[in-house]
Amino acid sequence: MGIPLRTNKQKEVERIIDSLSRAIAQHLLPPGTRLVEAQIVDSLNANRNHVQAALQRLALQKIVTIEPNRGAHVSQPTAREAREVFVARRAIEGAVVASITPQGVRHFEAQVNAHMAAEEKATRNSDRRAIVQELSSFHLLLGRISSNSVLIDILDNLMVRSSLIVALHQRNDEPICQHQEHRAILQALSAGDNGQAMELMKHHLDHLEAELALGKDQDHEVDLKAVLTSV
Repeated sequence: MGIPLRTNKQKEVERIIDSLSRAIAQHLLPPGTRLVEAQIVDSLNANRNHVQAALQRLALQKIVTIEPNRGAHVSQPTAREAREVFVARRAIEGAVVASITPQGVRHFEAQVNAHMAAEEKATRNSDRRAIVQELSSFHLLLGRISSNSVLIDILDNLMVRSSLIVALHQRNDEPICQHQEHRAILQALSAGDNGQAMELMKHHLDHLEAELALGKDQDHEVDLKAVLTSV
């Protein structure tokens, strides 16, 4: 039997999920932002039923919170959730790194080089949003290099949830994910030293978590329609 084709509804729901997830991952929609269905429908030229289905899916992934009489808003991870997400990231990203071969790195050489160049350029500039986006994308790139679809799906979710954690709990406005640490991980993988790469990844994630001021709350007001029409 072949793989069932996605219906138009499924494609539309996934489009809405992708738009909202990207806006959240890029810190355009901070934790606590109200997600008004009518604004999403208007901004994304979408069907209201599809928007509702997308929000329900995001709620199952803990990216969105839906409350009776309050509607949907971007989730606000607690300190406990933040720690649990990093526990999960250590397990998943450790598995990702363990499965990458030097041949896999070479196969993705063009994408790796382009990403590292973009990452280095972003870190030299003052556009914090671009820096966060590029540095976060590194982890997703490793997922693609692993070619493990299950790990990729889990990592995608964890990275969006991590973006909420960073937006809510970071100590300052400086990006906490370090370009040089990424380069060291890639060098170990290119040399076939997965053990070293796993140790470097663990240290990297320990560093990221240590830079969080867990427990700090922030209030954000954003223009939902303006964000979604620009994504």
